[in-house]
Amino acid sequence: MKVGYARVSTGLQNLDLQKDSLSKFGCSEIFTDHISGAKAHRAGLESALHYLRGGDTLVVWRLDRLGRNVEDLISIVNKLNDRKISFHSLQENITMDKTSSTGQLMFHLFAAFAEFERNLIIERTEAGRVAARARGRLGGRPEKLKNKDVELITTLISNGAPIKTIAEQWQVSRTTIYRYINKTKA
Repeated sequence: MKVGYARVSTGLQNLDLQKDSLSKFGCSEIFTDHISGAKAHRAGLESALHYLRGGDTLVVWRLDRLGRNVEDLISIVNKLNDRKISFHSLQENITMDKTSSTGQLMFHLFAAFAEFERNLIIERTEAGRVAARARGRLGGRPEKLKNKDVELITTLISNGAPIKTIAEQWQVSRTTIYRYINKTKA
């Protein structure tokens, strides 16, 4: 039996491409996660691993969907092999089991490339953040209230206006009002 596993890192990404490819390949069950591959606990992967039986094949769309790094990929595949479960990656077209030394070699090479690619993405992202900071862009969420709003809110509070009413007027939470007021006191 072929069992699929699909993962995307964020809620903004979509699993459809991976799920369609896994179904087309003949996976009867597909387990999914919406979580970063850097996280150790992935409920969908754990469910898939628990579901698999000897003679089954775990199928992923790409190697980087399965493991956090080379060591993690190798560890997962070795545990599968110990349970007599094969592994297949669609994009790299690798089938891995203990009987195929070529499959093992290709798996290790592609796993190293997948980790290298992930590290390059992390480096480029950080370089972009540094460049943006150097140009005065700090990132993060924009401020909800401007300085003149905070001054007016402070005046309203000192005149006895209820926080709830002020929050409704500016369409923010009471917590936001308190946070801005505490900032001005500091």
